[in-house]
Amino acid sequence: MYGMISRFASGKIRRIVLFGMVLSILGFSVLGGISYRYLLQIEDALALAEVVDDLSSEILEIRRYEKNYLLYALQEDYQETLRYCDAALSIIERIEPREGGLIGADLKGRMTLVRLRDDLRRYKELFSSLGTQGRAGNGEDDALGIELRDQGKDLVDVVRQFVIYQREQILGIVGTLKHQLALAIAAFTGVAIFFSWLVGRRIFGALGIIEHSARQIVQGNFEPLPLPDTSDETRGVVEAFNHMIEELERRQSQLLQEKKLASLGVLTSGIAHQLNNPLNNISTSCQILQEDLEAALPVDPALTRQMLDNIYQEVSRSRDIVKGLLEFARETDFCLKSVPLQAVVQRAVTLVSSEVPTGVRILTDIPADIVLPLDNQRFQEVLLNLMINAIHAITPPGVISLSATSEPGSTEAVLQVTDTGAGIAPEHMGRIFDPFFTLKDTGTGLGLSVVFGIIKKHGGTIGVESAVGEGTTFTIRLPRMTSGAA
Repeated sequence: MYGMISRFASGKIRRIVLFGMVLSILGFSVLGGISYRYLLQIEDALALAEVVDDLSSEILEIRRYEKNYLLYALQEDYQETLRYCDAALSIIERIEPREGGLIGADLKGRMTLVRLRDDLRRYKELFSSLGTQGRAGNGEDDALGIELRDQGKDLVDVVRQFVIYQREQILGIVGTLKHQLALAIAAFTGVAIFFSWLVGRRIFGALGIIEHSARQIVQGNFEPLPLPDTSDETRGVVEAFNHMIEELERRQSQLLQEKKLASLGVLTSGIAHQLNNPLNNISTSCQILQEDLEAALPVDPALTRQMLDNIYQEVSRSRDIVKGLLEFARETDFCLKSVPLQAVVQRAVTLVSSEVPTGVRILTDIPADIVLPLDNQRFQEVLLNLMINAIHAITPPGVISLSATSEPGSTEAVLQVTDTGAGIAPEHMGRIFDPFFTLKDTGTGLGLSVVFGIIKKHGGTIGVESAVGEGTTFTIRLPRMTSGAA
């Protein structure tokens, strides 16, 4: 039995729901049919009880006219007694054909009705013989009158028994119907609770898994859900959800790359200005050397070496700028490598320095001994997003500071990015890391969402403190190097 219930419980939810609906319809139909049958029986019993009450009234009238006749020997009392006898017999004849169709019209009921009919016929014959003898006045005292009265008492007793019998039958039907309805209600309640628990556990269990996974996705965790060990729709939903997670992760990677390209677009004009200075120096050095050669002047080895060193330095500077842009723009797989935090921060500051307006300073305080497992490219994206947001929040003059600390023996390093900008209103603090939420007139609202996801992927956390009109501080906590790190 337990195995059958287990197999049923592990079936498809739609099958369970369909079975429950069919079972409910059948159950209500059976209950309705049985209840209707009992109601018909009650209706017949009530109709019969009304006839029996009429019969009881007729018997009482017979006794009343019988007494009057025995006392006063009036002919009209004699006739009324016989008339009521005929009426009572007629009622019994009406009851008898219905007897077989009565619930409870068992042997006792039939025997009582037969006895009543026979007693009434004997009573009528006895009363008729009393009338033919012309008794008057003293009819109560002779043997025939005494026998008539005894017969009349028996009629009253028998009809009273029949009335009681009919009432018991009605109460029995009502009691049976109440008992059956109570059992049916208990059974349907039990079945409803079982199906509600079964379906609810399956559905709410699946919804709970999906809700938990959705919260993980909001936090940047795209781990697939474990497949439940069932063959119902829940497994299909989880498989579809895992497919959605894979697609979301792929789309997030695309969004990250697009955000990088957008950041590159913002930095382009400044980078062009940065490249213009070394290119001008290279051009000037080349012109000086070319003029000396064209004038056929003696070549000064020291000046030539200085010009060539200057050209080499400016070419290296330009190469570093272009290399930084290429590394930042190139899409690579996520990979943690041990790198000095100071170098990563300095490169990000270099990339964004062209966008810093006059009056805004970027200060760094990063100890050289802090080495962290980082994805260099993606962590630069974090720093660029935070610094660009800080630049947009500051009305010059202002300061953007990047500082890092790591206590000796600590398992994590703390990096803080602080600005003296406009700050964030308290009602927006809980949503700043939500995708597509932005307080700017332009922008996608993906910057801080991407930052949150990247920090989460590094195994770290990010928090924010802000006061309107005073500035904002983002605090990033990252794990230190472990023995197994690359």
